[in-house]
Amino acid sequence: MGLFSSFLASFCEQCSTQSIYTLASVGALSFIALSVVINVLRQLFFKKAHEPPVVFHWFPFVGSTISYGMDPYTFFNNARAKYGDIFTFILLGKKTTVYLGTKGNEFILNGKLRDVNAEEVYSPPHHPRLRPSCRLRLPQCEAHGAEEGMKEWFVKFGLTSEALRSYVHLIMNEVDDFVKNSPALQDAKGTFNVSKVISEITIYTASRSLQGQEVRDRFDSTFAEMYHDLDKGFAPINFMLPWAPLPHNRKRDAAQKKLTDTYMDIIKARRASGDKKDSEDMVWNLMSCTYKNGTPIPDEEIAHMMIALLMAGQHSSSSTAAWIVLRLATCPEIVEELYQEQLQILGSDLPPLTHEGLQKLDLHSKVIKETLRIHAPIHSIIRAVKNPMPVEGTSYVIPTTHNVLSSPGVTARSPEFFPEPLKWDPHRWDEADAEATKEEDEEQIDYGYGLVTKGTNSPYLPFGAGRHRCIGEQFAYVQLGTILAALVRHFKFSKPSADSPFPETDYSSLFSKPLGTSFVQYEKRGSKK
Repeated sequence: MGLFSSFLASFCEQCSTQSIYTLASVGALSFIALSVVINVLRQLFFKKAHEPPVVFHWFPFVGSTISYGMDPYTFFNNARAKYGDIFTFILLGKKTTVYLGTKGNEFILNGKLRDVNAEEVYSPPHHPRLRPSCRLRLPQCEAHGAEEGMKEWFVKFGLTSEALRSYVHLIMNEVDDFVKNSPALQDAKGTFNVSKVISEITIYTASRSLQGQEVRDRFDSTFAEMYHDLDKGFAPINFMLPWAPLPHNRKRDAAQKKLTDTYMDIIKARRASGDKKDSEDMVWNLMSCTYKNGTPIPDEEIAHMMIALLMAGQHSSSSTAAWIVLRLATCPEIVEELYQEQLQILGSDLPPLTHEGLQKLDLHSKVIKETLRIHAPIHSIIRAVKNPMPVEGTSYVIPTTHNVLSSPGVTARSPEFFPEPLKWDPHRWDEADAEATKEEDEEQIDYGYGLVTKGTNSPYLPFGAGRHRCIGEQFAYVQLGTILAALVRHFKFSKPSADSPFPETDYSSLFSKPLGTSFVQYEKRGSKK
C-alpha cells in the first residue's frame, strides 16, 4: 500500500509539472496570437492620416526586420511598388520611415541638425568598444591651440594634398611586399580567398599610410581578423542590445582590448623615449592634443581614436576592393585594358606610381566608380528624427518617434538612371550621363572639414552627402586606385572555373560584403604557362 501511495504521489507530481509547462506554453502562444491580432487590427483600422503608410507585418517589434535584413534592396523595391517612395517599416521595434529617390536623399541627407541626428542611431552598436568621448564626430580635441572636431583634425593631418600624394608610394610598397611574402600568392598560378587576402591588404595599407611605420610593424594577419571581429559589432541586434553576451560580441570585445593594448604600448614607448614628434604621424598629433580645459587626452582614448580611424575606412575599402577583384575575375578583358592603360599613360617600363600618375588612369577610376555604384558599402543611411518633419508635396509629417532612412544605392541601381543597372560595365562611364554627373556642378559647402557638394541630386552617392558625408572619400579613392593599379601590375585574374557562380551579397551587418568564401584564379605576369 505504501509503495502504491508513493507511486501515485510521484505520478501526480509529474502530471503537475507537465501541467505547468503546458499551461505556460498555452499562455505564451495565446499571448503571441493576441499580440498578432491586435497588431493586424491596428494596421487595418487605426492608420494615422498624416504619417506615411506602414509596411504590413504580422509580428509586433519584429515587423519587417527579417525581410529587410536578408535583402534590403529587394525589400525597398517591393515596398516601393506597393506604397510609393515614402513608407514606414518596423525595424527591431522602431518605426523607420524610408524616403527613396533623389528627393528622399535630399530630404534626409541634407536635413538640418535640429531635425535629424546621426549619432543617436549609430552610437549603440559600437558604444561598448569605443568610449563616448572618442567618437570621431565629437569636437573635443584642441590641437595646436585651435579647437577642432575629430573630422577637422583628420582632414588637417590625414587628408592634406601632401599627405594624399605620399600615400600612393606607401600603399604601392605595401601591396608589392604582400604579393612577395604572402603564402597565399607564392605560386605562379593559383587561387586565393578574395575576402581574406583583400582584408589584409587594406588593413596594412591603411595602417601604414595613416598611422605610420611603427603601427604597421605591429600588424599581421591576426590584426586583420580582429578588425573583422570588430565589424561584427555592427550586427542589427546590436542597435538594440549592444551589451548582449553573444559570441560575436565576446569576439568584438576581445579584439578591442587587444588592439587597444597594442596602441597603448606604442604610445607609452614614445612618451618614454622622448623622440621628436613626426607631424605626419596621427598618433603623435593626438599625443599633443588637449581638451578645452587643457587636460591632455588620455592614452587609452588616443588608442580608441586610432581604432575608430582605421575602422572608418576598413569597412568600405575592404569590401569594395574585394568586389573589384571578383568583378575583374569575370571580365579578364578589363584586366588587360587596365594593364595596357598603365603602359600607355605611365610608360612601358611601368615606373613607380605617383599621385599625379594615378589621376591620369581613367579606366582605373571608372572600375572603382562602377563597383561602388552596384556594391555600395552602406545600403542604408539612418537618422533619428528630433523635430516633426513635414514632407514637401505631401500631407505627411514624420514624428519624432521615427527614424528616417535614405538608400542612395536604390537610385544607383535604378534603370531610370542607369540602363541595365545590375550589369557591371565600367565603360558606361565613358560618356557620362549629365544627370549622373550633376553633382560636380552643384554648390559646395564647408561644414568645417573641407568643401563638399551641398546637393544630393545625383543618383550616384556612394559616400553619402550633406554634413555627414564620408570625410574619407578622397583617401578611399587613393587607396582603392593604388591597390587596383598594383594588383593589375602583378596579376591576371579569372574565375576558378567557367561555371563558378558570382557571390551573393551578405547584408547581415550594416556594411555590405561578399557572402561566404569566394576564390579567384590568378596568374602572375611574366610567369611561364
